[in-house]
Amino acid sequence: MENKVAVIAVIVEDMESVEKFNAILHDYAQYIIGRMGIPYRTKKMNIISIAIDAPHDVISALAGKIGNLKGISAKVAYSGGE
Repeated sequence: MENKVAVIAVIVEDMESVEKFNAILHDYAQYIIGRMGIPYRTKKMNIISIAIDAPHDVISALAGKIGNLKGISAKVAYSGGE
């Protein structure tokens, strides 16, 4: 299966889910190009972008697992206009 480059945008509003979030990212480390996190202290949240190069199903699985965590939402933007 062909790899796609994508960015997963993540909003973390429940800090108790961060440990599980990081464990999931560790499981997918081989696909992650990099990540950038911005703490937004005024709103008590973190905004994170994850750049990834992986097959479409892997990207979808990762975003789904992240989005299923309590207080965390995730959306994906794919390269190539997908």
